[in-house]
Amino acid sequence: MTPTLRTERLLLEPYVPDDQEDFVALFQDRRVSRWMGDGPTGEAECRALFGRIFTKVYALDAFDVWAVRHNGRFAGHAEIKPTDVAEGYEIVYALTPALWGSGLGRELAGAIVAYGFDVMGLTEVYATVAAPNSASLAVLDRIGFEHVRDIAEDDGSVTRVLTCRRGTARRAAGSAGGGG
Repeated sequence: MTPTLRTERLLLEPYVPDDQEDFVALFQDRRVSRWMGDGPTGEAECRALFGRIFTKVYALDAFDVWAVRHNGRFAGHAEIKPTDVAEGYEIVYALTPALWGSGLGRELAGAIVAYGFDVMGLTEVYATVAAPNSASLAVLDRIGFEHVRDIAEDDGSVTRVLTCRRGTARRAAGSAGGGG
């Protein structure tokens, strides 16, 4: 069961059905979706993905997925899940563009990494980032991620594979595990 996590400014908690419109809006925003998965998807696909959080991810306790809240409002999405780019787990996160540049990305990523180490007992976590996404690369660098390799995608783009190892992670200000 996905636990609730708190940081200095964020609350990460399991999604509830009422989050669907905010989830769809987040992933329909091209500024966000251009960096996620295979890029922008249709509204129906976003709604189906939201439904699978309940029917597949939570129902099967497959991995941890959170709605991210800031000042009581929906602010983004976070998860830590098995990855096929390496033997291990990958963090995924997205914030609404209104919050970009506020340090919340580092706080959010740091909290997920801390959860992976402190609660899941992982020794390393991964992230995959589109090479042109310099903001996310900078966030991950600040919390201790290191470049492992590049993946040349079929469309000619490049995805960076990064790892953060227990003991080398730099805790983001205000990141904390801890339930609630």
